Amino acid sequence: MFDGLRLAHWQADRRPDGILVLTLDRADQGVNALSRAVLDELEAMIERIALELPKGIVIISGKKAGFIPGADIKSFEEIAAKGLVEDWIRRGQLVFQKLAELRCPTVAAIHGHCMGGGTEIALACRYRIASNSESTRIGLPEIKLGIYPGWGGSVRAPRLLGAPAAMDLMLTGRSLSASSARAMGLVDKVVEPALLLDEAVKLAQRGTTRPFKQRFTAWATNTGLGRALLAPQITKATARKARKEHYPAPFALIDTWRRSGGLPVHAALKAEAKSVVKLAGTPTAHNLVRVFFLMDRLKGLGGKDHGITHVHVIGAGVMGGDIAAWCALRGFDVTLQDREMKFVQPAMDRARALFEKKVKDPAKREATQARLVADVEGAGVARADLVIEAIFENLEAKQALFAKVEETLKPGAILVSNTSSIPLTQLREGRRDPARFAGLHYFNPVALMPLVEIVRHDGLDAETERRLAAFCKAIDKLPVPVAGTPGFLVNRILAPYMQEAIIAFSEGIPGPVIDKAALKFGMPMGPIELVDTVGLDVAASVGRIMADFHGQALPEAFKVEEARRGKKDGQGLYKWENGKAVKPEVPKDYQAPEDLEDRLILPLLNEAVSCLNDGVVSDADLLDAGVIFGTGFAPFRGGPIQHIKAVGDDKLVARLEVLATRYGGRFKPRAGWDKL
Repeated sequence: MFDGLRLAHWQADRRPDGILVLTLDRADQGVNALSRAVLDELEAMIERIALELPKGIVIISGKKAGFIPGADIKSFEEIAAKGLVEDWIRRGQLVFQKLAELRCPTVAAIHGHCMGGGTEIALACRYRIASNSESTRIGLPEIKLGIYPGWGGSVRAPRLLGAPAAMDLMLTGRSLSASSARAMGLVDKVVEPALLLDEAVKLAQRGTTRPFKQRFTAWATNTGLGRALLAPQITKATARKARKEHYPAPFALIDTWRRSGGLPVHAALKAEAKSVVKLAGTPTAHNLVRVFFLMDRLKGLGGKDHGITHVHVIGAGVMGGDIAAWCALRGFDVTLQDREMKFVQPAMDRARALFEKKVKDPAKREATQARLVADVEGAGVARADLVIEAIFENLEAKQALFAKVEETLKPGAILVSNTSSIPLTQLREGRRDPARFAGLHYFNPVALMPLVEIVRHDGLDAETERRLAAFCKAIDKLPVPVAGTPGFLVNRILAPYMQEAIIAFSEGIPGPVIDKAALKFGMPMGPIELVDTVGLDVAASVGRIMADFHGQALPEAFKVEEARRGKKDGQGLYKWENGKAVKPEVPKDYQAPEDLEDRLILPLLNEAVSCLNDGVVSDADLLDAGVIFGTGFAPFRGGPIQHIKAVGDDKLVARLEVLATRYGGRFKPRAGWDKL
């Protein structure tokens, strides 16, 4: 019945040993994203299989890239627009449940990415086997889209892994290596990629018994008592990381599991579907899906061909050293230059710590370390395809350095500056090849911040910009092209937000109160803590540049005292101990000003409108993407411009005018509000 059966996306092959291999190779895409057509074909195959059961079934991918990355998000958006989310969720549940009910052993053979719906189809199988390739990653990341696993994942995972492990996997949205998935009990066996199919067949033939501890934990944590005890604890831990009004999905997941964890599978699936469908209609889910597509757009800039193999970084401070380390981690040969070895060595030490954290295999870690070479003399400039300047913010010093670099820079190499605020029109003056000169502005900490601004000037060659975008993709960063005006995009938008926080602090409003107001809005860190983190000296420098740009005076509140610059000195607006801010207690009867949130957030929104109006980025989506990935601006709000549209530009302009009357012209609505 199944010998060589091929549909558009699935192929069934019965082996001589009686094992049926189902291969998914989606015809219209390079990856196996789950579409309605893919699910329909799988259901048709399962129905035929049920009539003539094989000795076992192995589900495997025909794509080199991986197993299944999850549901097709674009299809999901189209389905949501038609109001058919419930049908989509129940459809997936039905197909996967039919797979789970087959009366023969089923095995998911996983290599490469296995996310979301891919993991849910694996959970519907009796067994799971994974390759030990570094590319193999298994997870349930739906929480990042404002929902949670709705094709049976939230029902099956706790019953397989135990509630604590399953909830951690779903609530964080993190992905696991094959070995971590094996340790958790998510997969039953890990093998070499070349042995994956053969070992999957053996698993289907012989089966396996899961450890007693896993089976006991899975039972105990899903009893009525177990759920009653664990749910409040998990909720409390989740509330420390996310606010329910901002991100309802984690709390809905916990509550649905608490209420339905002991029900028969079909009833639990029905409760799962009802909850997920409700979440899919929330503004948070719509905005988080939007953020997903914004990220996808940035990843698509530039293509793959960058022509860069050797990177030379000048300036081994925190930024330069960490940029060099990150490039080496991502496979590039890197030379790191500074005036003396004593300035380079701390960066090399930090790099070693990064490699120890990120590269577990000792041999690969040693190879990564070997790619990063200290180069006090600057010999690497002549070999470099990309030279990154990351010295202190001084126009004359940078100009002198560029002139020196150009003496040995090879033809076709790109020269970039990591300047955070100096206009590119000033930096490009005197360049021998301005077409291959640009800004490449990273954010601190380099290893954590996903965004890099590609800073333009009117002499920049389009091919140079494309190559830089491709390079950013190669080092797992998101590029956003911006105009070379003061502050570019991210710092320009952050400056008035941080400035207003310092002014409010100088007026006597406690720092923790200011930070709390920003956190309530959805910012990842309060502005007072942020100022201390980046440094009061840096904040004052950027603030001065932006004040000059807007024709204003820098507020007197910007006072920088020696050895009190913030986190790096252990003292700033807060005291810092062990890398954490020590925030003073606020009197219980203290009442925060009613307009505090507006004072902080509206200047940021005002500047975002001004940036869009001035053409700092080409469109509103790029602006929202840049601000979300560069500042952590509340993702559930979809970005500054998206938030303005949701609230209403006329309402926000009116609130700005109220603040301008109370506090002065810095709140005056900037040009561009009438064009939104």
